[in-house]
Amino acid sequence: MRKYRNILATVAGFIIGSVVNMILVALSGKIIPLPASVNNNTAEGLAAGMHLMEPKHFIFPFLAHALGTLVGAFIATKLSNPKSIVGPMVIGVLFLAGGIANIFMIPNAPMWFNCLDLILAYIPMAYLGYILGRK
Repeated sequence: MRKYRNILATVAGFIIGSVVNMILVALSGKIIPLPASVNNNTAEGLAAGMHLMEPKHFIFPFLAHALGTLVGAFIATKLSNPKSIVGPMVIGVLFLAGGIANIFMIPNAPMWFNCLDLILAYIPMAYLGYILGRK
């Protein structure tokens, strides 16, 4: 029974973390508007306008990735066996896979952002979510 609880907790954490990610991405353009000619409705449109973006335009994407992973791992930890790091790390790896896929979909994003995102937004945030969820 505990195994099923852990699996459901991981699924719930992934879904809730994804919702947090999507909300932050949706809010990003309202808080830090994109340059006028950038179409962020498609990966192609975003890639075409990437050269117009400044570092401030990457704050919310990073926050969306990091906080989505953090919240997802936290929820998974709270809903499952708090001694097991497996669920939160599965969430971190799933979000990391999404981040890697994002690099292929938007290949001309700045390398500094790709590195920062892949190194800090996923596995460390999943671990932090696990630590916070244990308390």
